[in-house]
Amino acid sequence: MNWKEITTIEEWDEIFKKSATKDQVILKHSTTCPVSTNALNEYNAYLEDRPNENIDYTLVKVRESRPVSNKIEADLDVKHESPQIIYIKDQKKYWSATHWSVTKAHMNAVMN
Repeated sequence: MNWKEITTIEEWDEIFKKSATKDQVILKHSTTCPVSTNALNEYNAYLEDRPNENIDYTLVKVRESRPVSNKIEADLDVKHESPQIIYIKDQKKYWSATHWSVTKAHMNAVMN
């Protein structure tokens, strides 16, 4: 399974609306941060193993898509950090983790 990168507020708005009927997971990733690179590797490892197939997976590059990152923060009332993973159900944050807590093990525990 793969993630989809979004770069526009319109794409985010669609994901946010869709979370009312299908769970969504967003990884906010900084392309200049080694901790974020580790989180992306953990995200990919989770998706390559046995991910929950009833969830859509998305990536937002926070530096390149700052308006999208800011809109996610505002819509979910989740303080921005990166790396940051946010699990969304019914247009609300269900779970989130940041920095070294973004691990395959945590994803498995919460999403499977």
